[in-house]
Amino acid sequence: MKLYLLDTNDAANFPAHRGITSELYGGGPELRLKQELVLGIGGWRLLGALGIQPEVCHLNEGHAAFAVLERARSFMEETRQPFDVALAVTRAGNLFTTHTAVTAGFDRFAPALIEQYLGGYAEKRLGTTLHDLLAHGRQNPNDSSESFNMAYLAIRGSGAVNGVSRLHGKVSRRLFQPLFPRWPEDEVPVGHVTNGIHMPTWDSAAADDLWTEACGKGRWLGTTETLDQDIRRISDARLWHLRTAARKSLIEYARERLSRQLAASGASSEAVDGARRLFDPNALTLGFARRFATYKRPNLLLHDPERLLRLLANPQRPVQLILAGKAHPADQAGQTLIQEWTHFIRRPETRLHIIFLSDHDMLLTEHLVEGVDVWFNTPRRPWEASGTSGMKVLVNGGINLSELDGW
Repeated sequence: MKLYLLDTNDAANFPAHRGITSELYGGGPELRLKQELVLGIGGWRLLGALGIQPEVCHLNEGHAAFAVLERARSFMEETRQPFDVALAVTRAGNLFTTHTAVTAGFDRFAPALIEQYLGGYAEKRLGTTLHDLLAHGRQNPNDSSESFNMAYLAIRGSGAVNGVSRLHGKVSRRLFQPLFPRWPEDEVPVGHVTNGIHMPTWDSAAADDLWTEACGKGRWLGTTETLDQDIRRISDARLWHLRTAARKSLIEYARERLSRQLAASGASSEAVDGARRLFDPNALTLGFARRFATYKRPNLLLHDPERLLRLLANPQRPVQLILAGKAHPADQAGQTLIQEWTHFIRRPETRLHIIFLSDHDMLLTEHLVEGVDVWFNTPRRPWEASGTSGMKVLVNGGINLSELDGW
């Protein structure tokens, strides 16, 4: 598989355009629209320039939905067919996967913005009117005040639509029912394909060795009839050795990362040195790492802070907690949730039992899912469309403690 990345930071571009792809979130709806034009229209043109002619185009969320328009335009150029015919023909080769469980999660753009950036494209390239273009992204085509919804464009331009779990498919049928008036909700044409993870990416080297010995190298590639029996033949001692070594490795990584984090923030040398001695490699280690959004309820553990503290500080059965995550730059509520944890962790009686690691990235996630004993997932059902982070822990011998989310 090949991955092509689009970057507008080219000296040949106008200075105002060079920063379009510099930051994923930020800059407001106009920058967001520009990014999605680059992704959808620019992405399809890139494929053409490389001589790649895909039969199937998978729109993974609505951000890339403008590819629907550019694919139709390319077909028009090849066949001299009008836009409506081109869209009808090419939509059969487009698939749309939606990941959003609330209507507020769909990208919407003001009609004036669409006119500014796509008015000329509609008339000169697609041979259609701005009104008809806007209609593809509206519930009511004749409501001139209605925003342009990228998910609606993706649905109308795709031959098949799916959510990312059975539960999310049901939620999505309800969300998109307005586009299918008089259809029973259960018959709205949205299916589901349950999300999964790429096991070889997320299992540790030690876990991979253990599963290979017990189940063979191709264990994740075929059917799973014998997988359960094969794994059960592994002794408790072997599994416990895997967990103990993984936990010890995580604690060492967390100590080093936290000490660097404190040093960079100007903390005292005593605090930096203290971070290198935090946590017990033999204590039950809990993990929680994800985007801090209100529906994910990252602060559910703080519902009764004194009880949490008693559990963490129990001398007979000590528990330690590693947190990580970020909030969307525009999500003030999410940032407030992080601040609540920060204040709790700074309490003298708490700081020995909880670590918050900043700059959450894939490397940190890799260490966490390999090393934690119990992974917490606390979303508000059914807002977590799938929620696959727990799968990454299971493949390393940890336990997933979750709300009944999509998978």
